[in-house]
Amino acid sequence: MKKPHLLITSALLCCASYTMACTNFLFTKGATKDGSTMVTYAADSHTLYGELYHYPAADWPEGSMLDVYDWDTGKFMGRIPQVAHTYNVIGNMNEHQLAIAESTYGGREELCSQSGAIMDYGSAIYITLQRAKNAREAIVVMTKLFEDYGYASAGESFSIVDPNEVWILEAIGKGEGEKGAVWVARMVPDGYVSGHANQARITTFPLEGRTSISSDKMDKIYNPEITTVYSKDVISFAKEKGYYPREAKNKDFSFSDTYNPVTFGGARGCEIRVWSFFKSVNKDMQQYFGYASGRDIQYDDKGYATNRMPLWIQPDEKVDVQQVMDFMRDHLEGTELDMTKDLGAGPYEWPYRWRPMDFEVDGKKYVQERATATQQTGFSFVAQCRSWLPDEIGGIIWFGVDDAASSVYFPMYTSATRVPHSFAKGNGSMMEFTNEAAFWVFNQVTNFAYTRYNVIHPEVRAKQKALETQYVAFVKAADAGAQALYADDKAAAVAFLTDFSCKTGDELVADWRNFYGYLFTKYMDGNIKTVVPGQRNPKVEQPALPEWFLRMLIEQTGDKLRVVE
Repeated sequence: MKKPHLLITSALLCCASYTMACTNFLFTKGATKDGSTMVTYAADSHTLYGELYHYPAADWPEGSMLDVYDWDTGKFMGRIPQVAHTYNVIGNMNEHQLAIAESTYGGREELCSQSGAIMDYGSAIYITLQRAKNAREAIVVMTKLFEDYGYASAGESFSIVDPNEVWILEAIGKGEGEKGAVWVARMVPDGYVSGHANQARITTFPLEGRTSISSDKMDKIYNPEITTVYSKDVISFAKEKGYYPREAKNKDFSFSDTYNPVTFGGARGCEIRVWSFFKSVNKDMQQYFGYASGRDIQYDDKGYATNRMPLWIQPDEKVDVQQVMDFMRDHLEGTELDMTKDLGAGPYEWPYRWRPMDFEVDGKKYVQERATATQQTGFSFVAQCRSWLPDEIGGIIWFGVDDAASSVYFPMYTSATRVPHSFAKGNGSMMEFTNEAAFWVFNQVTNFAYTRYNVIHPEVRAKQKALETQYVAFVKAADAGAQALYADDKAAAVAFLTDFSCKTGDELVADWRNFYGYLFTKYMDGNIKTVVPGQRNPKVEQPALPEWFLRMLIEQTGDKLRVVE
């Protein structure tokens, strides 16, 4: 393995931590069975309360101002002028079927703060959703927000999806003394899938030409031939800062390798999630395991990794929405890093590891795996955009709270004028328990299942699968009902879909609340109890621990537990 360039090894990188959050998988029309575009998102944070945001459409008087609060902390950042009209937003998707998600990659530490900046990454997402109708317009709006009001976050990868196009935009601030951000946006080719998970992934990109433009020519972005857009100073800024050699050719410039060089942590804690997803849809991805595991990252003399995975790949077969949901439930199963197979899984094959993720023994450093499905997920979703339907009917955000592996995605139409009470903002909080809130109801089931995962989780999985299959069928009926109303009365169609979405979400939570009671009754105290018809007492089973675990127990305890004959 070649050592990275001196300028890179000397930089302090925000992304070195193994506890970074959030995973996005992206799907173009040609990669899905029904021709929809989709994006997934897991908002992973130990302090994020899972709820479904709603910003109603509104008209604003001239001179109105918008208060901006940092999404992560709630800190007041400043005020910006409001626009005349804002769109309806449900979660991370608006009434025009525009969806935006993100993952934080951090990048060079000295670029991660910018005094006076107003626009953090979360505010940029939700403000853009209220102001843009499609992906290209969103790129214009979002990058202008960074330019006008400063960029107040670390490096971010954004997924920007509409019914026809799928884009990745990666940005990082300019640090102290300069306002705004440098960035690159690329459109995923139709028929392909992509992903990002806390590691910047855009490497080299086409410069000024028939398919690409710089930000000083943004008026050309609506030309469908344009598939790459970048800030005009994305390379010159890197050269000025000494991140990229002044004598190096612009065509060889890699955004990710310059602003967020891949380290062991960036590969093993971040890229491994994308690799595991890619492996699920394409049989040729094993060749990248050495890179994604962090064991074999090869560098050139600029410090650029030379054996990286591609930014996007073509799946062997087209996928449907339920398969996409399941991609978010991965624990590296079927790989040598399978989290259910080592000692950390315990006797119940538990595919999770409590934090911190890294540890040291006898002076040597080790790390626990960071898989896509994780215990600290606040909420996750699959945003589905369907171009063959009117926007009021076509946009669905399949939404769930808590760990995606144990959650249930229910369909929420993004034209809806309200959200289910169980998922609504303000119904409980991270330190305020209520049995009326979806977040707490799902956490009860999930955390109970963690205690004996291979015994309890199969029941959770079976119910999850049954409900999501049922919801897919329900959506077909809801689509038909809304279309029957739409031609004569759009408002009635929206009201119908609002009622359907809210009823479905609230009934799911009520069902899951009862499900917890069933599971707790059956599995409490280490038992497995089943009803015996005609008898008062249930049948009680107490399965033995696996032999490998008992042998390790004996090895550790010696004769302490041995029966004396």
